[in-house]
Amino acid sequence: MSLPVFLWSSGPLPAPGSAAVLQGPEARHALAVQRLGQGEQCMLIDGRGHGVIVTVTGGSGKDTLQFVVERGVEKQALRPRVTLVQALPKSERSELAVDLATQGGVDRIVPWQAERCIAKWGQKAQKGVAKWRNQALASAKQSRRLDVPEIADLASTKDIEALIRNCNGIAVLLHEESSVPFASLQYADVEEVILVVGPEGGLSPDEVERFTEAGARAVVLGPQVLRTASAAFAALAALGVLTQRW
Repeated sequence: MSLPVFLWSSGPLPAPGSAAVLQGPEARHALAVQRLGQGEQCMLIDGRGHGVIVTVTGGSGKDTLQFVVERGVEKQALRPRVTLVQALPKSERSELAVDLATQGGVDRIVPWQAERCIAKWGQKAQKGVAKWRNQALASAKQSRRLDVPEIADLASTKDIEALIRNCNGIAVLLHEESSVPFASLQYADVEEVILVVGPEGGLSPDEVERFTEAGARAVVLGPQVLRTASAAFAALAALGVLTQRW
């Protein structure tokens, strides 16, 4: 069984052989929810691809976990790097999209206010981004990732055009009306893949035109029309097989 994971946010990770303490909400979760006791192990991550395996030596109060560091672990470099442009899903599916993409191994998520989005963040954009970042952290720990996907600020269609123009690799639009199979493109030798996932109502003709003119390719992922919250996960799984990410 894999070890439980907690975020270390007190500067650089402690070195192997050293003794230290984990404090605050993460320690409280380890003690009260995971019920870690003396002699048990867990992993601490910095959220940027580095971690340490530690052995619990004790606890103080409800929010202080004492431990000694056994060894360090590093994230294996995965190529291509994947950026997901995710049109805002509605209600509870919003955080589901982040959860699934994080489990699928995405590196960066850009929330996008697409033309046909039912959800409108407007003045609540900062709150929405904060929710996505919290979900990305929770999902990264749950899936035993050493890194937490970056969640960018809310982007406009103009922002996404610029992102596609500056792509150091391949930008693809998951578009049900395309006749180009997702698997027909060559992903293995590029540095970056940008996945653009539209809202439940689909990409608008104007968005398709603007993004393809910026250099993106419209592709179809399969015969079924996927929900906006699950489309990225399916694409990431396909990329895992088509490249060296898996």
